[in-house]
Amino acid sequence: MVQFLIETSWWVPGYGLLGALLTLPWSAGAVRRTGPRPAAYFNILMTLLALVHCALLLWAVWDMPPQYEPLPWLSVLDLDITLSLELSRISVGAALIITALSLIAQVFALGYLEKDWALARFYALMGFFEGAMSGLVLSNSLFLSYALLEMLTLSTYLLVGFWYAQPLVVTAARDAFLTKRVGDVLLLMGVVAVGLLAGDLDFPYLEAWAETANLSPLVANLVGLALIAGPVGKCAQFPLNLWLDEAMEGPNPASILRNSVVVACGAYVLIRMQPIVALSPVALTTLMVLGTVTAVGASLVAIAQIDIKRALSHTTSAYLGLVFLAVGLQQHDTALLLLLTHGIAKALLFMCTGSVILTTSTQDLREMGALGSRMPATASAFIIGALGSVGLVPMGCFWAMYQWALPVWRSSPGLLAVLLIVNGLTAFGLTRVFGLVFCGEVKPKTRRAPEAPWPIAVPMVSVAIATLLVPVMLHNWGLLPDWRDVNLAIAGALFASSITGCGLGVFFYMGSRPLPQPGGLGWKSLQDFLAHDFRIEQLYKLTVVFAVAQGSRLTAWFDRYVVDGMVNLLGVASLIGGESLKYTVSGRARHYLLTVFIGVILGIAWLGWMF
Repeated sequence: MVQFLIETSWWVPGYGLLGALLTLPWSAGAVRRTGPRPAAYFNILMTLLALVHCALLLWAVWDMPPQYEPLPWLSVLDLDITLSLELSRISVGAALIITALSLIAQVFALGYLEKDWALARFYALMGFFEGAMSGLVLSNSLFLSYALLEMLTLSTYLLVGFWYAQPLVVTAARDAFLTKRVGDVLLLMGVVAVGLLAGDLDFPYLEAWAETANLSPLVANLVGLALIAGPVGKCAQFPLNLWLDEAMEGPNPASILRNSVVVACGAYVLIRMQPIVALSPVALTTLMVLGTVTAVGASLVAIAQIDIKRALSHTTSAYLGLVFLAVGLQQHDTALLLLLTHGIAKALLFMCTGSVILTTSTQDLREMGALGSRMPATASAFIIGALGSVGLVPMGCFWAMYQWALPVWRSSPGLLAVLLIVNGLTAFGLTRVFGLVFCGEVKPKTRRAPEAPWPIAVPMVSVAIATLLVPVMLHNWGLLPDWRDVNLAIAGALFASSITGCGLGVFFYMGSRPLPQPGGLGWKSLQDFLAHDFRIEQLYKLTVVFAVAQGSRLTAWFDRYVVDGMVNLLGVASLIGGESLKYTVSGRARHYLLTVFIGVILGIAWLGWMF
């Protein structure tokens, strides 16, 4: 039984892809009479099978060392490409979380997209999404991981552009695709370079090779920077961070996965590549700088957003910044723990957001209010998700942040300050969102808002229970320290930053009477500066876009006047030459033979003179 589960482990990503194929008759419009619902049911069934298979596979490999399952892919002449899967607690556990959240998001979508005419197409894309993610975490090859990352990029483009009739959605999908392509192209350069330098792309081989690799500083730095470029784009880190904000124009069920496990897949690949990246101190320093800038900057941007989904998406970038810092500090286990705890809590927050959007038909925080009494289940779930996202004991993120801070609190107090600032700003931002949505005065769009229907409420409550059980699971897995060994200074600092952020949020947004809006030119300018992402889009226009535009003009001029000019000159010369030579044609064969003979004699003489 165990051997059978290991040998069939490649079925796990195959279930999602098979579900996508089964939905094609409905998504392509070949079947209309039944409506799109059967496509959703087929895909949910495939995801359920993947979840059961993952659970059995995790049971099989729990007490075993990592198992490697080869997958022969291409064998032509001397070329033999064999891909490989790694089956361990971490990889199979990650696949289990992905399939579980995918199943919950698909059930959630039954209620959220109930009346959408393209429901079948959405489920086809979700199956493609799930197959790429589950295959990515099981991959034991950098080559396979890159290919699956490309599948994620394509899936993101298609899901963000799902409602393609809206101009803003089309723009968001295009920007998300192009932004990710920048990182993907650089990552491809790094993958090719590593393959040539190491001779193999399997992760265990690369880890062993990195221990004895003797690379020049220039090569190590260039390879390291190329390898981290892909995860920078996938995890929405500065300067490739704007795509996640714009991707919130897509359907909310896809945003559940995008903000919980999709961005985590990019960080997971970065963790697998860490032994190679560690060869370059410049790459590690760059990771930490980008992580710090994104963590603090995205936390500040989040508190100035008026779109509820965008406010939460920026906190995702901020927490992935902490993961980048952990990888830069070579805290692999801490990075994985932070991905786990943040992913579950963030999935719950986006489910609550979807429930609110479906009820109120708006994403604007200024149009919400007083939903706490009308949607008690959603409000309670949001509170649980918010508590699970900040450093409040005993929730999951508290222990992840505690382990993050433990090695650095004496040696690098500046990094500890970054953690406390991000935690406090996140607590303030989540309290702000809760106050604007669930407290305050009744607005026209919230006056008759009902509680979410059961396809939304059941998944939401299920993930809320899972969020509460995360500390219990961590304790059972032996990942929590003994209470007697807890560093009270770090725990107290995390708790204080969380309470401070929550307290300020309550003071400003949950008082009995609304406070007057802050005025003044300085505050308005700062608010706009943060709300527009530090004007990074204008920075893009002044740098990358300007450079590409000028380069395009230069190449267009060169093509028109140099390349086309040379071709036209050759054509004119041929025309003139032909017109001139036609007068030398006499029609006498003996003259032609004499000319050929003289040419051959001259050619032989020239060759003899030369050699």
